[in-house]
Amino acid sequence: MPRLLSSASLCLALSAAFASSSFAAPAPEPLAPAAIAQELRALGNVGTVLHVGAHPDDENTELITYLARGRGLRAAYLSLTRGDGGQNELGRDFDEKLGLLRTHELLAARQLDTGRQFFTRAIDFGYSKTPEETLAFWDKKEVLGDVVRVIRQFRPDVIVTRFPIPPGSGGHGHHTASAMLAVEAFQLAGDPAAYPEQLAQGLTVWQPKRVLWNAFRFGANAGTPLPLPGPTFNQDISGTDAASGQEFGTIAAHSRAMHKTQGLGGFATRARTGTNEQTFLLMAGEPATSDLMDGIDTTWARYPGGAAIDEAIARAFAQFDPASPAASLPALAALHRQLAALPLDPIVADKRAQLDRIIQSCAGIRVQTTVDRPEIVPGEKFTLTVTTQAAARSVIALGRDPNGQALAPNEPAVTRIEQVAALNLPISHPYWLREEGAAGIARVSDPSLIGLPDGPSPLALQHNFLVEGVQISVPDEPVFITRSEQGETRRRLDVIPPVSLAFNSEIFFIGPGVTKNIGVEISAARAGSGTLRLTAPAGWTVTPAAQNFSLAQAGDRTRFTFRVTAPTQGGNGRLIAEADMGGRIYSNQREELRYAHLPLLLLQPPATARVASFDLAIRGNNIGYLPGAGDYVAECLAQMGYTVRTLTGTDLSPEKLAGLDAVVIGVRAFNERTDLKENLPGLFAWVEQGGTVIAQYNRPNGLLTPTLAPYDLSIEGPAPRLRVTDEKSPVTFLAEPAALTTPNRITPTDFEGWVQERGAYFPSKWDESKFVALLAMNDAGETPLKSSVLVARHGKGHYVYTGVAFFRQLPAGVPGAWRLFANLVSLEKTE
Repeated sequence: MPRLLSSASLCLALSAAFASSSFAAPAPEPLAPAAIAQELRALGNVGTVLHVGAHPDDENTELITYLARGRGLRAAYLSLTRGDGGQNELGRDFDEKLGLLRTHELLAARQLDTGRQFFTRAIDFGYSKTPEETLAFWDKKEVLGDVVRVIRQFRPDVIVTRFPIPPGSGGHGHHTASAMLAVEAFQLAGDPAAYPEQLAQGLTVWQPKRVLWNAFRFGANAGTPLPLPGPTFNQDISGTDAASGQEFGTIAAHSRAMHKTQGLGGFATRARTGTNEQTFLLMAGEPATSDLMDGIDTTWARYPGGAAIDEAIARAFAQFDPASPAASLPALAALHRQLAALPLDPIVADKRAQLDRIIQSCAGIRVQTTVDRPEIVPGEKFTLTVTTQAAARSVIALGRDPNGQALAPNEPAVTRIEQVAALNLPISHPYWLREEGAAGIARVSDPSLIGLPDGPSPLALQHNFLVEGVQISVPDEPVFITRSEQGETRRRLDVIPPVSLAFNSEIFFIGPGVTKNIGVEISAARAGSGTLRLTAPAGWTVTPAAQNFSLAQAGDRTRFTFRVTAPTQGGNGRLIAEADMGGRIYSNQREELRYAHLPLLLLQPPATARVASFDLAIRGNNIGYLPGAGDYVAECLAQMGYTVRTLTGTDLSPEKLAGLDAVVIGVRAFNERTDLKENLPGLFAWVEQGGTVIAQYNRPNGLLTPTLAPYDLSIEGPAPRLRVTDEKSPVTFLAEPAALTTPNRITPTDFEGWVQERGAYFPSKWDESKFVALLAMNDAGETPLKSSVLVARHGKGHYVYTGVAFFRQLPAGVPGAWRLFANLVSLEKTE
């Protein structure tokens, strides 16, 4: 039977005011004997390597696995962005939502290869053709400062980039920029005159030994000369993990497969086995001849008195008995005292925590903290249950009782304690999204958070134990556990407001001087009452000014309607919904991201909706929408005034499409939908009878059918170049058909104010006798591309294929994009 400890002997320390700035996670389980031995061996290695790339999924997981699990080095990946501007193969969550998903995919990957993870504040703004464009958009000085900060925090001996510096190219402006910033940060991190504010914040200068490029020479590049001059060496990074018995390639493949939103889940079955020779080229610093760590002392001898520590670790490793881990505790306690005598720096701090984990494992200490609810509201009570158990004798749990309380071997001890959440407890939301940032960089006021993969836990715990006379700490955070027939689900604690607010659309189109009903739903997390208000941009009016609400119990929902009138001259901006409850203002949406390979992720951004008002004419009434990978185009069509019907592949026949004025095919539908290929003849037959189809862009790789149109059209070719990344690039008209004049006359001003890009994956070949090219556009210094919008008459109808990024422009309320898209769906039947 578990023993119930009194709260007076609670063996944890609550973070002050629930405001710890350190990232917490549930207390780790004791390591298996083979893993303990592996950690003991790594304890003697203070060498550190920082791997640098631009995005989640850029990293070489084989290299990280080799360094961390094979060599026992401190290894980390610095991703300059969180991948916000990428694609999502699994859903329609883009931008900051996608950035959060890809952040947690990286964290899941690091759990497997055991590297650490860092980020800068740079925002992924989509494909970039040059590093100069990238650095200008990001605010080079700020992002460079973040890279310098991570170097000073982590203290790498060696930096390894995934991409080369010019004249080499990473194939993407972000990629090349990441290498350029790594080299420049290498040169600045040891200079006290560079970013001196970081030194005032407690960091110290640090000078790595070298920067290497981990050259990629595979596929078409295999055997080709490297694009950069400089000394190179080859190194085999294959091997077998001592703890699991798996080859490094297998572990790395599973790590890479965590990037499922990028379509990389299949890597789990594509492990590289056997010899894995990699090429490294020196880009800055001292050369190496055969190993990344050449000329670097990775032992404790780099610290005063460190030779004795090396000897103690070697003895502990040699004497470790997998059948009796507890027998090592006296020697580990002595080693603990030696480390405690060293001056504290980031490496020593990491090694002290590593030794605590080893001692925890040898003592068989298990800790689990559960909370009675998954979400708490500021000011309310909640209950923690802490279960502690140790296999070894003489383990004392330290807590509020200064003498501690001895744990009986293998007997669970349970402590229950009530807490009250502080009224000023911040609502859970990713720290890099809390403040309004610039276009290319997030704003983070607390510098201690910069670089971290995730924000602090609202309730960071620290369990302290006395083992063989030395105190060790086990970090922890509470989890809420649910059990079902499918198994056990664990969720970290979130802080929520008593109510959440949601508009009935992410964007509202309201014609100039027109009034539209706007719906706002209030959902109760806790019972309560208050007043709901909408704040509109200047010149817009909202009636009524406020409405009272009362929600009797948690789970209740109620919807209110406000009448919003646009100014006669039009305009755009955001509506803000606020709930006033007893003088406390709450203005949060609730957005849950549920993906099978990740934990539930909760975002609670401000409750806002975009409003746009401009002249817009439409023709027709009914649109069919065939979803692809996911976008918000259907919602925007509804805001235009169309009735939208969602379709499946089996609906693509003249009979089932009867009554529709147009059919819109979602982005990457030809990559995603298995029901499209066999039903295309029916869709083309409907077009022949007078229908209009607008097919949005697809990727050339992974097409499920080569047929994209009723006439010859191909998107195969140099895909990175068949796109226009500069959203301000000039656009010229190649013809003046109805698509550019009816019902809206398109002018050059309609291409102002676009976001992120003009378009991507434009067709490389098309039947020029059938398709009319409407627009020409290009990035600076490149030949104009003429296939962004192609229109073909097919029988009595029209088939449109477009690579224009309507899926980004429409939700952003770009007037010209709305008018052009309205024209495309309004193409009329011909006789």
